[in-house]
Amino acid sequence: MTPTDTPHGLAQRDSGHPHVALLVLQRPPYNHVDVPLMRTLADTLERLDDDPDCRAVVLAAEGRAFCAGADFHSAADADSTRDPGELYTHAMRLFDIRKPVVAAVHGAAVGAGLGLAVAADFRVTCAEARFSANFNRLGFHPGFGLSATLPRLVGEQAAALLFYTGRRIGGEESVRIGLADVLAPTTERVRQQALDMAAEIAESAPAAVQSTRATLRRGLADAVRALNRHERELQRVHFAMDDFREGVAAMAERRTPRFSGR
Repeated sequence: MTPTDTPHGLAQRDSGHPHVALLVLQRPPYNHVDVPLMRTLADTLERLDDDPDCRAVVLAAEGRAFCAGADFHSAADADSTRDPGELYTHAMRLFDIRKPVVAAVHGAAVGAGLGLAVAADFRVTCAEARFSANFNRLGFHPGFGLSATLPRLVGEQAAALLFYTGRRIGGEESVRIGLADVLAPTTERVRQQALDMAAEIAESAPAAVQSTRATLRRGLADAVRALNRHERELQRVHFAMDDFREGVAAMAERRTPRFSGR
């Protein structure tokens, strides 16, 4: 598991453990996702799946945020609406990975960033972190398969409230409702505690871990893909509406959106 860098904002670093791979998003401060980054992440995880030395993966990030989702400011500047279909095509590949992934979530995990964190098996976070499914606050339907993954973690009622309001919840509440698994004492400790969890997983028999994981996640990839097709159809509808343009503009201007329902 040789340390590497890619031109698309992903680096593999020495984890300090022979059987744990450390992947780091390197697009500070917000680590916005796009197609090249998502493709590179999926390619790298598939390569690690075939690496016999790798038994678990930690996904971490540099900068202020774990991942603040897509960069809609550029969409607003271009007055464009983009179909994220290709991004989601590569995101769906994450659900076919055979080895456990631990996400080290500090700062914001918002929109597609929340989807990325939830695609992992476990999440280590801190009190200062902020999780948000902010799609409706921007005027469109949730994506990234979150319609399937978020209710699976927190229950349908809690997921519905997070979707409808787009509210941001901190690390303590995320652990309380089951969105995250471990609360690190400080932001600086998040990555190390994620590495410690991955190292503990790597001490178990790797084939047994993978088969147990496959049992526990059975049907998940199919459910995510099915709902993501539905999500994309509705997103295309919403991207053509005035409310989407208003939601993006309000975010860029840091004000409360004035939605019309059109």
